[in-house]
Amino acid sequence: MQRNIGYTEQKVPGSSLAAAYVRMSTEHQQYSTQNQLDTIRLYAAAHSLDIVQTYTDAGKSGLSLEGRDALKQLFRDVESGVASYSTVLVYDVSRWGRFQDPDISASYEVRCRQMGVSVQYCAEQFTNDGSPVSNIIKSVKRMMAGEYSRELSVKVFTGQSRLIEMGYRQGGPAGFGLRRQLVDSSGSPKNQLGPGEHKSIQTDRVVLVPGPEDEVEVVQWIYRLFVEQGRTECEIADWLNTRGVLTDHSRRWSRGAVHQVLINEKYIGNNVWNRFSFKLKQTRVRNKPEQWIRADGVFQPVVSSLLFRAAQEIIRARSYRMADEEMLRLLEGIYRRCGFLSGLVIDEAEGCPSSSAYQHRFGSLLRCYSLVGYTPSRNYQYIEANRRLRELHPIVLQQTIADIAAVGGRVEVNPDTDLLMINQELLLSLVLCRCQFTSGGSRRWKIRFDLGLSPDITVAVRMTEDGRDALDYYILPTIDMPSLQLRVAESNQAEIDIYRFDTLEVLAELSRRAAYRRAA
Repeated sequence: MQRNIGYTEQKVPGSSLAAAYVRMSTEHQQYSTQNQLDTIRLYAAAHSLDIVQTYTDAGKSGLSLEGRDALKQLFRDVESGVASYSTVLVYDVSRWGRFQDPDISASYEVRCRQMGVSVQYCAEQFTNDGSPVSNIIKSVKRMMAGEYSRELSVKVFTGQSRLIEMGYRQGGPAGFGLRRQLVDSSGSPKNQLGPGEHKSIQTDRVVLVPGPEDEVEVVQWIYRLFVEQGRTECEIADWLNTRGVLTDHSRRWSRGAVHQVLINEKYIGNNVWNRFSFKLKQTRVRNKPEQWIRADGVFQPVVSSLLFRAAQEIIRARSYRMADEEMLRLLEGIYRRCGFLSGLVIDEAEGCPSSSAYQHRFGSLLRCYSLVGYTPSRNYQYIEANRRLRELHPIVLQQTIADIAAVGGRVEVNPDTDLLMINQELLLSLVLCRCQFTSGGSRRWKIRFDLGLSPDITVAVRMTEDGRDALDYYILPTIDMPSLQLRVAESNQAEIDIYRFDTLEVLAELSRRAAYRRAA
């Protein structure tokens, strides 16, 4: 984060104080922070504004607030009252952020406005004066900024997929026994890249090649010890450590490190990508094998495909369906030896199913921990509560649909968003709210609004403490909700509790179709 604090020039009589915020993302290098500042200074001079402070986020994506320390500091300065300025100058709407939900960008601007600090976009063709026209243009600009990121994400993914299929490596370390080789646009080899080094010419590409002979020999020994001598990953790790062999990260070998060598297809020359996705900085997801992008036999192999397939058969063969009692007995043994449990500890244990196997069999690791008598030092009960809410949501959704249909209403469900369209007139969002406790022991519920989906009404279901039953319901019109979320207590002000109902009968009644006589 770069913050330029202070201003040595004399204040122009009659002028107001302002702060400048500039951001440069790696995918938009043409918008340098200096170019943004030049435009901002021209705007400030034309509007009699003195820039007394500059907040700079260099090389930061606008998809979220995460990592944008300068913008966070700006909010802290404004909301704590230490800011001496009354205006924040930004180059354009996209520099403020390319949030996928345009309401997020709006909420950050509101935070400044509520403290008496306005936000002005210096390169835009409209004045941010709160007029209906400026609000409409600003909303469109925010959506365009988010849509640009979505389109760019699709284009980048398509381009990366094509390069993978052509046999080029897309990011990540080479791994033990391999090296990243730089090649030019014609495929001719150039120099090898060391750890942390990247290509400097856009048309250059990276491929994997075998590393030093001693490392290649170690990889081959790992496979032979596992396949031909029946050694386990833990035994192989011990064998390597006693000989002073270090991993590609200069660390001692572990069971997990050996296992990764044994299962990675790059050692037989295959180029596999998109096992995981983290698009637009949203949730990181594990993709199904059919979604992987792959090209087989494009790198020089380090081990034979026959030896690799034999290793995979051994790994699959030992993954028989173990009885629940045996799995818990092994887990209890790990707990006794280590004194605590975690996913990493389970995965590193010899002869034990993986942590994902425990999650799949028993529903969650927390339930496994409770079955063997282990209580984590941190309180992870919210994970279980959220899991129950995810399971209950479709049940409550179907019950709501049935109640509306019973009084003659027509309901259509959007399969992508779970929004309900009632009688082709009303768009409804159903959210379940987990019960939480304050430090004083009082119950609280946080209601989040899917304003990005533009529902007309949000039905917030307050859940009981155990997350198994509905306590009551809040039927909240979007037009009356000023922010993205609402916190409610056991007893609330009248302007909130007027929306509270014990059942959803009132919603069903609102959906009832009424016959009427045509006017004469």
